[in-house]
Amino acid sequence: MILLITGASHTGKTVLAQRILEKHHIPYLSMDLLKMGLIRSGYTNLTPEDDNALQTYLWPIVQGMIKTAIENRQNLVVEGGYIPFGWEKGFSPEYLKEIRYCCLVMSSQYIETHFSDIKNYACEVEKRADDSWCTKQFLLKENAYYLDMCQKYKYTPSLIDETYRIDLDFSIESNP
Repeated sequence: MILLITGASHTGKTVLAQRILEKHHIPYLSMDLLKMGLIRSGYTNLTPEDDNALQTYLWPIVQGMIKTAIENRQNLVVEGGYIPFGWEKGFSPEYLKEIRYCCLVMSSQYIETHFSDIKNYACEVEKRADDSWCTKQFLLKENAYYLDMCQKYKYTPSLIDETYRIDLDFSIESNP
């Protein structure tokens, strides 16, 4: 089983992946770590600010890793904001039955009510050197975008609305 976790910045993608690792012993691939490894090694001239180009660059690599994990019957969580909408287009039905998708989205009400909590938990797994760019307005806009895209692609978002609760009791069996 492959679990893809994406969503807006600060929604808890890495925290969720870490909790799944701890509870179910399923390894995870952080697309941010892959991104920084490729940038720091000099294998790309892209920078951390080149989000659209990074998605185009990273996704084929990750897609190949997902296919290999499925072929080897290995479980894997892939988390990051670089999973494109329409990700399923690159997989045949045999692969798709082994993949689950989760898009974390915070409601505007949640952001308005819990902005200080969101900022306080930003470093729970990752140690962010500078988080000053993350404003309430930025989160409102980015989460609205992810919600709109989920609706456009007919994905059911994992909506964080009144309280923040991450459900770790999903089935790790293959999709029907």
